Amino acid sequence: MPKPAPGSPTPFFIGLTGGIATGKSTVSRYLAQTYQFPVFDADQYAREALEPGAPAFEKTLARYGAALQTPEGSLDRKQLGEIIFRDPEEKRWLESQIHPWVKRRFQEAMGQCSAPAGVLDIPLLFEAGLTALAGEIWVVACSEDLQIRRLQERNGLTLSQAQARIASQWPLAAKIAQADVVLDNSLDLPHLYRQIDQALERRRIRSP
Repeated sequence: MPKPAPGSPTPFFIGLTGGIATGKSTVSRYLAQTYQFPVFDADQYAREALEPGAPAFEKTLARYGAALQTPEGSLDRKQLGEIIFRDPEEKRWLESQIHPWVKRRFQEAMGQCSAPAGVLDIPLLFEAGLTALAGEIWVVACSEDLQIRRLQERNGLTLSQAQARIASQWPLAAKIAQADVVLDNSLDLPHLYRQIDQALERRRIRSP
């Protein structure tokens, strides 16, 4: 998909990513509420890919067995998460089932976007090979210690569980090296919001 320049009649898409628990949702929420940019969420599309009836659901159930299915008929996502975070090969397999669906859903949503800009909220932007969808790549960053603390507080994880989830993603430093914009989320919200405002002002990207 071509990358339109800011100011063109074609929507400009920000590829928003970062490490787990660095604050991507905070950034996407601010862009939606303050600038009225539509946010397209990879996590939502990934959940759809594992709903009963979807191809990835059937393949996942066939791979891991009926014990992974809840009494209601859906997948036990917590149990599935434990499997893939323990075994990188299983994680790669599952992602290979989900990523094509996610990419197709993004392309559909982007094709219908009428706003001047949209946000592609993709935690695995680099890992899934979806960077070509974005006009710019924005990475939300903070220290690993802060990541771990936020992840433990948010998800109720042990230290080792939090570290395993961080280690399962690309190193944050590697994402920062390929970013067009780096948002430092180590301090307070006003500090983060100022960086977002300044990035949009430099690119002359306006609200609808």
